[in-house]
Amino acid sequence: MTLKNSFPAALKTVRKARGLSQEVFSDVSSRTYMSSLERGLKSPTLSKVAELCEVMEVHPLTLLALAYGGDSKGVQDVIERVQRELAAIQAQKGK
Repeated sequence: MTLKNSFPAALKTVRKARGLSQEVFSDVSSRTYMSSLERGLKSPTLSKVAELCEVMEVHPLTLLALAYGGDSKGVQDVIERVQRELAAIQAQKGK
């Protein structure tokens, strides 16, 4: 599954897991836009991802980890990679 397909799937998974309809997002986007995102027809900006995640009450990284990881094993792999990369960046920053 490509990111183009996995982000929409992750968005829909989180929205449904939270028991939210597309209409609940009306303060941050239209139902048509939400439908377009979930079908992979549009790509959100980072600020839009943050707004959507605020409505779903999840951190944006949660949504992105699910999009990049797919399942629980994949998500764990993504989280471990991010932790390693952040540690390496911090180590380089300290030099």
